[in-house]
Amino acid sequence: MRSSNGWDFPDAKILVVDDEEPNIKLARQVLMFAGYSEIRLLQDSRKAVDAIVNDEPDLVLLDVHMPYMDGYEVLERAVKKMKPETFIPILMCTSDNSVQARQKALKLGANDFIAKPYEQTELLLRVRNFLRMRYMHLSLQHANQTLEHRVSVRTKELVEARGEAFYCLTRAIEYRENSIGGHSKRIGILSERIARAVGLEDAEVEMIGLIAPLHDVGKIGIPDSLLLKSGDLTEAELTELRSHTALGDMLIGDCTSPILRELKQLARHHHERWDGTGYPEGLKGDEIPMTCRIVALADMFDALTIGRPGTPAMSREEAIAEIRRLRGAHFDPDVVDAFLRTYAR
Repeated sequence: MRSSNGWDFPDAKILVVDDEEPNIKLARQVLMFAGYSEIRLLQDSRKAVDAIVNDEPDLVLLDVHMPYMDGYEVLERAVKKMKPETFIPILMCTSDNSVQARQKALKLGANDFIAKPYEQTELLLRVRNFLRMRYMHLSLQHANQTLEHRVSVRTKELVEARGEAFYCLTRAIEYRENSIGGHSKRIGILSERIARAVGLEDAEVEMIGLIAPLHDVGKIGIPDSLLLKSGDLTEAELTELRSHTALGDMLIGDCTSPILRELKQLARHHHERWDGTGYPEGLKGDEIPMTCRIVALADMFDALTIGRPGTPAMSREEAIAEIRRLRGAHFDPDVVDAFLRTYAR
């Protein structure tokens, strides 16, 4: 629907529903004389509901008194079938000017009335006014759709940029720790799989996959001499190494972003154990956030199968057996069961 000079709509689709041929011919003549060319005439009221709902005319002139289905029934059925966002002005045409008739039509969803027989000037003024409303509605709808598209594109760009930033930070941590290539990526993938098997929502699964590789972000603050040491650690060295959980918490700092708050929690608590013997706070059972429980298992499984300096790698079967052994001690039994369902088949 377009406006030729601001408020005239020569291509507006107008539907006239009236069982009496003289009435629809008169309406057609008046409308065509005013410059409207897309006019559909319908004498069978049984076809009117589909014509309104499926064809979506820009304006409907609907007679009240018709055989088969009167105008009230057509109006009621059409309004019920319309999508909530659809606005099609419906002008009831009737010789009954009683208050009851008007109230009934308005209650059913009519926009206005016009008396029959038509007074040409009044008809054209009402048609023009309602087409203005229709045009403004369509323009606003188009503007909203354009805005939604722009927001969608921008949101996608921001999500991609966030993912790339997390990936770059993960690479920096791996390089800093001199870890075996792909460790962080594998933890992210396995954590996602476990989270899905546990029954978390898709958004939570995606979030865990994104932040799991960054669980050791605090190791950025650990000296190379300690981080890369291959021999046994002294008690003091072990204490300093374990401080990476508090360092990760501190590095992320105070934040309002839900994903950064989750990462902050993960950085601090991924070494907690189900039986309460972990660190830094000795959290036990359900006190440990679910994300931390999932990532802790994924991290250990990858470490067992890949090996670390001074510790030979286990076979897949040996690592699974070790995870089973630690069920209910280091790890949440439900998380272990979810891991076994997805990985140990």
